[in-house]
Formats: sequence, C-alpha cells, structure tokens
Amino acid sequence: MPVFQIHHITQYQYDRPVKESVSQIRIFPLATPAQHIRQFELLITSDPVVATYADYFGNTVGDFTVLHPHQSLTIDSRLTVETIEKKTATPEDDITIADLRKHIDTDISMLRLSDPERIAAQESINDIVQSITNPVQHVRHMAWACSEYIFRHFKYEKGITSVETTIDEILQHKSGVCQDFAHVLLQMLRSLGIPARYVSGYICPNKSGMRGEGATHAWVEFYTPGDGWVGIDPTNNVWVNGYHVVLATGRDFNDCSPVKGTFKGIARQTLSVFVSVGYEDGHVFEEVNEVKLETVSSDEVEPWQNDWMQAQQQQQ
Repeated sequence: MPVFQIHHITQYQYDRPVKESVSQIRIFPLATPAQHIRQFELLITSDPVVATYADYFGNTVGDFTVLHPHQSLTIDSRLTVETIEKKTATPEDDITIADLRKHIDTDISMLRLSDPERIAAQESINDIVQSITNPVQHVRHMAWACSEYIFRHFKYEKGITSVETTIDEILQHKSGVCQDFAHVLLQMLRSLGIPARYVSGYICPNKSGMRGEGATHAWVEFYTPGDGWVGIDPTNNVWVNGYHVVLATGRDFNDCSPVKGTFKGIARQTLSVFVSVGYEDGHVFEEVNEVKLETVSSDEVEPWQNDWMQAQQQQQ
C-alpha cells in the first residue's frame, strides 16, 4: 500500500493591494475505500476562518474571505495519504450499453452524467466513437478504446490551453494537457450513453515517466453496475490504480477547480502552483507551474490602494 506525502501551494501575487478576497477551495482529499487520509494540514495567508461543507457531488468545499488589503495570497496544503492497489486494475464488468441503460434510465444523477455537452463539433465526436466502438462491446472496452484514441491522436503540450479552453478548441488543435484530455474523454463516453465524471487530484507514480507525474492531475471515472466508478487516465492511457490521489469529482473542471475566487481592487494578478510528492524511498518530485490568468490593466488606482501603499512604504 503506497504512502505519499503531497505538498501543494497555490500563490496569488498582485501588483497593487487588493482586499476582500473571497475564495472557494476544493483541495480536501476524499476519504474513499481506495485511499486513507493519514494527515492533512491547511495553512492560508492571514489564517482566515474556513467554512466547510459537502457539495452536490460529495466533495468537501471550503469558503473563506481575507478582508484587509494584501498583495499576496497563499494556500498551502500538506497531505499524507495511503492508497490501496487493486489486484487487477482492469474492470471486470462485462455489461453492454443496452444493459447499462436498464440500470440508469431511472437514476437522474446518472442520466445527468450521461448527457454530453452541447458543442459545435458533436458530429466529429460521433464519427470518432462510431469508428472505434460498436454497440455490442462491453462498456469497459469502449472506455479503453476512447482513452487510447486520445492518447494516440492528441499531443501532450503545456501552455497552449487554459481552464477556459473549450472542447471544440481542443479538437481543432489536438493538443493540451490532462484536463483537456479528460474533457474530450467525457464527451466521447457521454456521447455513447456512458455515465462519466471528471476527477481532479494528483498522480504519484515514482519516477515512472508518466505525463503529469508529481503534479495536479485530472482523469475520468465511468460507471458500471458491477464495478461502480472506474478510473481511466487518457493522458497516460492507464487504468487508475493506487497512484492517483482524488481530491474532487464533478461534471467537469468547473465542479472540481482546486481554487477559485474574486477580490476588490484594480490590479494585475499572477498565479503559481507548486506541488511536491514525497515517496517512501525518500525520492521527492517537485513541479512549479505559472498559470495564465486574465489580467486587469488600468492607470486608475483606487484611493484606498494608494493609502495602503504609502503606509507600507513609511513602515520600511
């Protein structure tokens, strides 16, 4: 049973002071039969009160506000987690699409997760799934065929997409990162009528060379009555088994975003994300990502921002 020590730092920097930062976080690891949380610690700038609750999908969500002026906001989480590897990572349920529909036709939550997004390129998605699957295949074989198609036909490339990138755009340039591939796989599976959900978390295979190793990661889970929710990672074309740590699940990235929020003030903001994964053999994998953000540009400065900056200069 692998044990991982994960350190995750999200840091916002502002070129001018901002105030009343209201943030929502989904960085609390899920306790599941496949992962046991040994320790979890959360540190946030100014030590605000974090109100937690469970959302529609069962994720733990935290809301907090930093009221006073500040030029940086750091969210620092430290996790020790033990995962359980299955004897076989391959799902065993031999159910077909026709069988699956009998199980989910009266389940509203499953039907919702079987409904594909409305996109311009839906016909292209239909052509792809029809060319690589057939109606009498087992659901697990369909899911694998879709994942394999993405792995072979899409290039893993950082910096060309963002969290706002649409499925249509991903299909056009056939490149992206884990969250993009997860969104495409969701669209393919749902177009086949298979309930599927987005998963955010970390991938921790020690020095394996997997794409996304030691960083925040995204993959997909699809549902069958016999196996329940089965994880498949299209970025690496592998079944999820022991090396993926789950933070949140939902329909898409928006339901699982680790951090999102807003603030008062006119400022340019930058975001950096640091993740390190420590392994039982002492090896540590670290990665830092500079995340693209929409910037706010203005020559106008609110009076309270000038006052705060002047006060800070006088203290130096």
